[in-house]
This record gives sequence, C-alpha cells and structure tokens, in this order.
Amino acid sequence: MENSSKQNNTRRIITGLIAGWLIFGAICAGGYILAAVVAFFMYFAIKEYAEILQHKGFQPSCRIIYFITFLLFAASVSHLEFLIPIVLFLGLVLSFCAVLFKLRQPYIANISTTVFGFVLCWLPCYIYLLRGLGAPGKGFLSLFSNNQGFFYIIMLFFIILVTDIAAYFFGKRYGKHQLSPEISPKKTIEGSIAGTVAAVLVAVYFGFCLNIPLWKSVLTGLLITFFAQLGDLSESMLKRDAGVKDSGNSLPGHGGFLDRADSYILSAPFAYFYFKYFIISDSSPFLQLLGDIHKAFSNVGLF
Repeated sequence: MENSSKQNNTRRIITGLIAGWLIFGAICAGGYILAAVVAFFMYFAIKEYAEILQHKGFQPSCRIIYFITFLLFAASVSHLEFLIPIVLFLGLVLSFCAVLFKLRQPYIANISTTVFGFVLCWLPCYIYLLRGLGAPGKGFLSLFSNNQGFFYIIMLFFIILVTDIAAYFFGKRYGKHQLSPEISPKKTIEGSIAGTVAAVLVAVYFGFCLNIPLWKSVLTGLLITFFAQLGDLSESMLKRDAGVKDSGNSLPGHGGFLDRADSYILSAPFAYFYFKYFIISDSSPFLQLLGDIHKAFSNVGLF
C-alpha cells in the first residue's frame, strides 16, 4: 500500500512537471501554438464530459458538442465575436433536432447536457484570448510577444496556484469547518480563506510590478480566486452527481484534463473581460457603460 502511494505520487510529480512546462512554454509562445494547446485540451475535455454524463445515464450528442465547440473556437481565435451568438443559436437548434429525430430519453436532460457541454468546453478559449490582449495582429500569428496579455495570464496562473497551495496546506492543518460537505468534504472554510488571502497578496505583488492601483489589485485577487474556487467546486459537483472520482485518467496521478483545469473554467473568462474592460484602459467600454448608467440616473434625479 505504501509503495503504491509512493508510485502514484511519483507519477503525479512527473506528469505535473511535464504538463506544467509544456503549458508554460505554450503560454510564453502564445499565438497559434497556444491556440493548438487549447484546442487539444478542449478535445479531451469534451470526451471526459461525455463520459461523466453517460455514467449518469444521460446521452448528450458528442457530435454536436464537438462541432459547435469547434465553431465557437474558430470564431473566438479569429476575433469574430459577432458570430458567437449565431453559433450558440445553431447549437441550440441542433440539440433539439438531435433529440427530436433520435427520441432518446430523457429528452430534456439530453438537450440540456448537450447545450451545456459545448458552452462549458468552449470556455478555455479565453485562456488564449487573455494571452492575446494587446498583441499585434490580434495575437494569432504573433509568437513570443511580451504584450499585456502575457503578464495578465501569468498573474492569473500564479493567483490560482497560490490559492490551491494555501487552501490545501492551511486547510489540512487548521481546517475544521467544511466548505461544502456534500460536494467536496475535504475542502474547508479555513482553507478557502487562506487561499483567498494568499491570492490577494500575489495580486498586489503583480499589481505593483504592472503599475495597477492597489485597490484594483486587491479586487483582482478577490474576484479571480472566487471564480477559481467556484469552478473547482462546480466540477466536483458534476463528478459527485455522476458518481465518479475523476473526470478521466489521461493524466497519470492527476485524473483527467477537467480535473486539472477546473479552476480556470470560470476564472479565465472572467479574467479576460476584467483585464480588457477594467484594467487596460480608463476609457474602456466598461467604464463608459458605468458613466452612461450614472448619467441616466442623474437625469432622473437619483444621483
């Protein structure tokens, strides 16, 4: 038993190091290299997602999920954002058609899990989009560019890394109150708080290096760690509901691709919009929107 545990830890360390360096290299390269890595991950994420749902007894259409996710990926990396609502509508129509013509029970669950599948598995695209912020040519053909997105994505990864480390070690030693007993019994409130504090400290450090105001740095750490922990719990919820321990076995010692990327599923899209509309420019559309809202309320005498 002890030898088996040591072997598993060894596999876990080796796999983690290899995967970590490959991902870090892809992030440094950016452009089409990172896009290819993201596409590779999305392929396995869809595969693992379908297996989890089939274990639960649902039958989402894998062909539709692959097809729509590919179209969403293509629209995202091409920066053709206006196509995304059209593709989502197409996916919804195809999901209804797949159930109507094949008549696989349960109808509602199969439609819902198909739609949820291509939305969920498309979200990792925002890792690529975040890396490309400020890159020339919108980032696809620009390799090893030290644009703003490079520093923001490094900031994102370090915030999530210290969140996981601090939450694990502090929670293991001092944790007494379970964060979500039915979903993830090993996670504690104390560990979550420790992870949040560590995330804020890292965000403040990066904010100082990147000339981000202190209050924005603190807010960055709080929000990113919130979405990271929420994504982690959400993926655990899916696995527990389906009665599986890991999303897959593609990564020795780590489970599946979804297991390793659960913290980024929600935090990466948030980080992209947050940095793009709230950090990069004071004249951003986000702040303009706030100004328009304030002006509207002022006109009716509320402010």
